[in-house]
Amino acid sequence: MNKELDFVKGMFDKIAHRYDFLNRLLSLRQDVMWRNQMVRAAAPGPESRILDVACGTCDVALALSRHLTGRTRITGLDFSYAMLDAGKKKCAAQSNQSICLVNGDALALPFLPEMFDAVFIAFGIRNIMDRPRALSEFYKVLKPGGKLAVLELTTPQNPFLKPIYLSYFKKVLPLIGAFFSKDNNAYYYLPESVLKFPAPDAFAGMMSETGFSRVRFKPMSFGIVTLFVGTRQ
Repeated sequence: MNKELDFVKGMFDKIAHRYDFLNRLLSLRQDVMWRNQMVRAAAPGPESRILDVACGTCDVALALSRHLTGRTRITGLDFSYAMLDAGKKKCAAQSNQSICLVNGDALALPFLPEMFDAVFIAFGIRNIMDRPRALSEFYKVLKPGGKLAVLELTTPQNPFLKPIYLSYFKKVLPLIGAFFSKDNNAYYYLPESVLKFPAPDAFAGMMSETGFSRVRFKPMSFGIVTLFVGTRQ
């Protein structure tokens, strides 16, 4: 597990400088729309505390700050220093002072119990090996009634779209990603990690087993992305 964790961390450190560009390119800028839908679906009101796990370059944190017009306290956590550095520079460029960044592990969150009104994680849960433990950590730091929002790449189930998507995902996307990021492993790892991720109903069941109530999920863009939302009891 430690070797896999080191590999994933090293991979994100290497591609941090091209991460935003490749997200926009490979998703045809749909990633912006997906994050905005996530924010609208689960953002609490102003003056709340929000945790953005696997925050990367702060796309979700910045979207939350814009949505709440800066009237909230957002903590972004990531295990990659390079991703956090890119996020710090992006926040500074936008003169955003409502986001605090922390280097940490989603499996051992360095926060007090019942500290946050909402927890967000976008495109990060599939990279966590022990997902039940991560969900338990999210549950622990949420206040009763707080929401967890998970946005993740999934495999579309449409019988006509699925083979086309898999062909692009396994063959074309890795070549484009490797060319622009100059990393031959990162965008070959991506399809593998997505295909290993549980089906939406199975992951929603995992959230329910952790203790989250009113768990629901919404496939977007023909099922290549799914948004999950649950409430801490």
